[in-house]
Amino acid sequence: MQIYSQKDVNKKALKGARITILGYGSQGRAHALNLKDSGFDVVVGVRKTGASWAKAKKDGLEVAEPAEAVKGAALVAFLTPDLTQKDLYKEVIGNIGKGATILFAHGFNVHFKQIKPRKDLDVVLIAPKGPGDLVRRQYQQGRGVPCLLAVFQDVSRKAKDNALAYAHGIGGTRGGVIKTTFAEETETDLFGEQVVLCGGATELVVKGFETLVEAGYQPEVAYYECLHELKLIVDLLHEGGLSKMHQFISETAKYGDLTRGPRIVNKSTKREMKKVLQEIQDGKFARQWIAENKSGRKKYQKLMNKDLKHKIEKVGLKLRERMPWLEESRA
Repeated sequence: MQIYSQKDVNKKALKGARITILGYGSQGRAHALNLKDSGFDVVVGVRKTGASWAKAKKDGLEVAEPAEAVKGAALVAFLTPDLTQKDLYKEVIGNIGKGATILFAHGFNVHFKQIKPRKDLDVVLIAPKGPGDLVRRQYQQGRGVPCLLAVFQDVSRKAKDNALAYAHGIGGTRGGVIKTTFAEETETDLFGEQVVLCGGATELVVKGFETLVEAGYQPEVAYYECLHELKLIVDLLHEGGLSKMHQFISETAKYGDLTRGPRIVNKSTKREMKKVLQEIQDGKFARQWIAENKSGRKKYQKLMNKDLKHKIEKVGLKLRERMPWLEESRA
């Protein structure tokens, strides 16, 4: 494993160069503001008709339409949603100068060949391991969210230096920048979302809630036990791994964890995880997701509506109204 820190940054890389940030969502806003505060020449490429135009201008950033914003840029960062990037690339590529660097925060489009970068361009990835608001907050507090770095094309032989300078500009070298590949970042990111962080965690919560309610327990009590208290455990794991969790939970909870946990997430579960990983690796998931978008997201919307109409959401909404500090903690 190779981890870069502030001492590894080439101070001459991207010095005096223009950086274009395409998109002004969670990551786009954080990257643009952090880079500006780090002394870089930044322009944001967004639609004049969209809300992001006014928001970026209010934040004190230079703004232009995407095709105009990339002109003269030494580095162009594609920070719009995955499935908008292919069309955006086609729109702006003619105005990106020869020898420039294009940067992604997720390798989806390059890895799955939705975007086939022009051969004269450096192509790099800087993927912060946290949402944009955290990237911004940590930077403002003098800290940084760790990042992943990958190089797909290195025409100039300066691709890594430029990527690392960018990571440094958004605060990533304060937390450490790990060298990876587009394939590894893309496949592990999708796997984590589907199997553990989003798909796995939410299904575990919902199925636990359903089991208690179907057994006759109050939905409100089931909500607290299966969803609300999850934050306590996640925070402990996040701060100190399994060791810290075991340090702060009761002996009874530890024994239940060690003896019952493997009955829930077991060999059968792991076999299914391997199948999900295989579908990511062979492109099946990507093809399905791309096709779903092209067909209008009907199945996606049906599944989403079912999720949001679940009883746990109705119960949770009422209970969270009694806990205003939950929203205050995010302010």
